Amino acid sequence: MDKFDFMYKYLIIIFVSIFVTSCSIAYKFNGASIDYTKMKTVSISDFPIKTPLVYAPLSQTFTEGLRDIFQRQTRLRLIKQGGDLHFEGEISGYELTPQAVKENAFASETRLTVRVRVKFTNNADSKQNFDQSFTAYRDFPSTKMINEVQDQLIKEIVDEITDNIYNASVANW
Repeated sequence: MDKFDFMYKYLIIIFVSIFVTSCSIAYKFNGASIDYTKMKTVSISDFPIKTPLVYAPLSQTFTEGLRDIFQRQTRLRLIKQGGDLHFEGEISGYELTPQAVKENAFASETRLTVRVRVKFTNNADSKQNFDQSFTAYRDFPSTKMINEVQDQLIKEIVDEITDNIYNASVANW
């Protein structure tokens, strides 16, 4: 019986350790450091396109992507305006530039770059407010036309930029 009691206590200690460790990992997974006693809502304005070269769906794709990351990774309620956390701004860059020029002076790749200016307001802690630009890009073969790859590239770029905005605003990374 004595050996059984020892094993039983040992298994309980292991189980509790694993449980506590797994809870802390799950808590830190999304990286958010939001005080939900002070923060209840988030508002995200539409991000208009302010660039000479325009891809019409970009504004809606980006705005919905930013709203989606906050709905998936926080308990904040999304409202139209006046949130405890508020995001506004514009898509300030959408550019295609040649990359990897070969010996025949033709580019073998083209780079699609998107830049978004974001004004973040934290109504509970104004020290965390910022107004900054976030940029991401993807390269694609110059043998392809932009309309062949644009939707996939935009999805990847929007995912990267919204992750960076999320991390800058609530993850304190």
